[in-house]
Amino acid sequence: MWILDVVTLLVALAAAVLAVVALRRQAAVRRGPATEALPEDVHGLRQEVAALRAEAGDALRHLAVVRYDAFGDMGGHLSWSLALLDDAGNGVVLTSIHGRTDARTYAKNVSAWTSQQQLSPEEEEAIAHARPG
Repeated sequence: MWILDVVTLLVALAAAVLAVVALRRQAAVRRGPATEALPEDVHGLRQEVAALRAEAGDALRHLAVVRYDAFGDMGGHLSWSLALLDDAGNGVVLTSIHGRTDARTYAKNVSAWTSQQQLSPEEEEAIAHARPG
């Protein structure tokens, strides 16, 4: 009976050794042969990411839509205000007011999260929702 225990122990030990060898081979494959070039590559990638972030700052990527009823006798939230702004809060607010017989659309410039033109409460709300943070 003890012979069976010894054989079982030897098989378990051999399996453990094979597992360690396989794990070391996997780690060597992941590291790859060019580990010396990694810092230079990482530095170049960081510069590219910084350049892309600088370009993206001017993109109109902050947006929010506020839907509402412009007139008390109409439902369905058919009127809306849309803020399209960049990282500095520059862009435009578009508003469409829907009535029973017509619809009117307005565009107002936004600079640094405010406008020189008078904003409606819904337009101000759209800008506030678009502002990050």
